[in-house]
Amino acid sequence: MRHRKEPPGDKNIIGSRVVAIRKAKKMKQKDFLARLQTFGLDISPTSLSRLEGQYRLVQDYEIVAIAKALEVSVGEVLGEGR
Repeated sequence: MRHRKEPPGDKNIIGSRVVAIRKAKKMKQKDFLARLQTFGLDISPTSLSRLEGQYRLVQDYEIVAIAKALEVSVGEVLGEGR
């Protein structure tokens, strides 16, 4: 696994939390992408990487699918309660 060479971007607030939750669940990006597809979100590996690195804007419907795929609440993805 390659580590990011650049600091995180500023296009979204969920990227770092998505990575943390995904890794806590020991889920690889490839497996996460497959789960996202089952919830109607078909994005490329590059797009997911950009989302996680906070270099890509995120749509509201994407946040819902991400939360479902990670089996957490939308609030948790958004960082509520922190």
